[in-house]
Amino acid sequence: MAVNVFASATEGGNTAVLLGSSGVAATIDCPDLSERLTTVPQAARPEVDTELARLDQQIATAYGQLQEAARGADDGELDEAAVLDPLERERAATIERIVAAVDKAGDRPEGLDAEAACALRRTEATTAGAESGGPEQGQRQDGKEQEAGNGDDADGTGQDAGGQRPPGNGGQAGNGPVAGDYAAIESVRPNAVEAPRRDGASNGSFATSCGVNAEGLFNSDNLIAAPGVGNGAHHFHDYVGNQDNDAFSSDEDLAAADTSCADRGDKSSYYWPVLRLQNGTVEQDAQSPGGGIEGNAGEIVTPAEVTLTFEGNERGKVTEMPRLLRIITGDAKAFVNGDANANASWSCTGFEDRQLKDKYPLCPSGSDVVRTFTFQSCWDGRNIDSANHRTHVAFAAADGSCPDGFRPIPRLVQRIVYDVDAPSLQDGGKTVPLFAVDSFPEQLHKPVTDHSDFINVFDEDLMREMVDCINTGRTCGAGASPGPGQGGDPGEGAGEAPQEQPTGDPGANPGDPGANPGDDATDEPTEKPTDEPTEKPIEEPTGASPTEEPTGAPQQGSGAPEDDTRQTETASPSAEPRAATTPAGAADDRSAAEAAPGAEGDAGAREDVAAGAAGQPRAPQGGLAETGSGLGLWPAAVGGILFAGGCVLLVRSRRHAR
Repeated sequence: MAVNVFASATEGGNTAVLLGSSGVAATIDCPDLSERLTTVPQAARPEVDTELARLDQQIATAYGQLQEAARGADDGELDEAAVLDPLERERAATIERIVAAVDKAGDRPEGLDAEAACALRRTEATTAGAESGGPEQGQRQDGKEQEAGNGDDADGTGQDAGGQRPPGNGGQAGNGPVAGDYAAIESVRPNAVEAPRRDGASNGSFATSCGVNAEGLFNSDNLIAAPGVGNGAHHFHDYVGNQDNDAFSSDEDLAAADTSCADRGDKSSYYWPVLRLQNGTVEQDAQSPGGGIEGNAGEIVTPAEVTLTFEGNERGKVTEMPRLLRIITGDAKAFVNGDANANASWSCTGFEDRQLKDKYPLCPSGSDVVRTFTFQSCWDGRNIDSANHRTHVAFAAADGSCPDGFRPIPRLVQRIVYDVDAPSLQDGGKTVPLFAVDSFPEQLHKPVTDHSDFINVFDEDLMREMVDCINTGRTCGAGASPGPGQGGDPGEGAGEAPQEQPTGDPGANPGDPGANPGDDATDEPTEKPTDEPTEKPIEEPTGASPTEEPTGAPQQGSGAPEDDTRQTETASPSAEPRAATTPAGAADDRSAAEAAPGAEGDAGAREDVAAGAAGQPRAPQGGLAETGSGLGLWPAAVGGILFAGGCVLLVRSRRHAR
């Protein structure tokens, strides 16, 4: 059976094309069996997990065959059956083994054999700027001209094996992203809603500081979804926290491992797909499964900042997370599965009251890309995992209520910031490269597939401290005082953060929400903030956490509260199951965070630029004589001298009168 999937593939005489070069592409759409298997006997789970991972490998292999078939479709037609029929046979045999494993340990599942068949799904593949509506970016923000071309070449020359540069964006081996995957953040209306708080709500927060994976701990495993299977994710993950997380890590391995967290009592594992620039860079995984072999190519970007905050519940107290609890938020296969379990949330610093679910953000100059993951915060009270890795936890409703039989636990909110430029969509990212998250090959690097994973390996005493902090409305944790890329002294343990610590301004990042992408980030704010605090926060001594004073209300139109969630906020900004209800600037923009003592690199210079460009007041530094803040003492001193002199004259006059 032949279908005319690539009707224009032969236009221009180029017959050996990458998938998607014609503006029309296809991907493989298979039923996700893991969504059906909500109940699997414990004894059968190891075998079932292995077979589910085998299904993922079969799809990845078939997708590679689809790409090869598309490149060889010199008549513009693709033999669909040549790809899908062998895949269906392989899937049927694997599903039969899954059914047998479950049947041996419990009740035989019915109807799974109907899940073997797959289909081709057509999708856009063009990167033409005419369809993007995005801003033209001729240069990188650092002023260095980006090398034209984003070929997925093996030697970094920007050419494919045949000596020709791949048409459009070749950075992901021709399988995405595309222009339609991006949207200018200014075009998004504010959509983040703060959940209402009730009396008795747990208003505190607990932050943990675990770094940004600057050491480069990566692998393409997934200990939660595919334990014991190498390359079970088919894409690479960033890891912070536990330093011994791969497909073969046991619970004992996790407990004995080192941690990147400042508080050594947090050995939890936090991991998410890496973000890459499609610039032709040959990374360490260029010839590896999960990396370049499966279409995950380009330069891996280290986050500029990672914030990990545990928040409370809108209507009551939270209970402790069980040790080794596993949670996956989002759906790595959401492009073909649909958005039922999708939980992606993309935005830009200074605009975090505007969240994108299925688009990557085009951020204006001076604003950074932000990924936010809000995790499920209701637990069934019994299980640390489930067959589909979802049903043992649930999202709370907007009012904080949990489903029947579930109890509230601390809500993990991950905020990951990247210093990347808005790509040049008009030339397919050749001038300024496209960026995208790693994904399963057939998911085409769509932003809706973004997801994150968490394994709780908190020390039990520290978990109790976290819960007490949250339930009593305090702001605590080793990461409660921000710094570049997480701040906090690695030698410090968890503890209560200062309650009146000054916070960064939500609008500290340059770029007015109403501005166009090309607007100069140095423009002064057009409207003076109206919600000035009645009292200034107590100034921190030198060497403390950032001393930048609040400037009042957030940026015009943000609709966000003025407090910083990582430092002083007592009300959770998150409303589940919608991710990223964090208000604009809620976890400190980089410009504010990098002003902290001990900032790395050129943080001081960036602070000067950011504070000046955005028209924000700078925090006073140094002693009274340096800042001039001691001037208010002089009137009192002069008055004291005059009063003393008056007393002397009065005494002398009385003596003369006698």
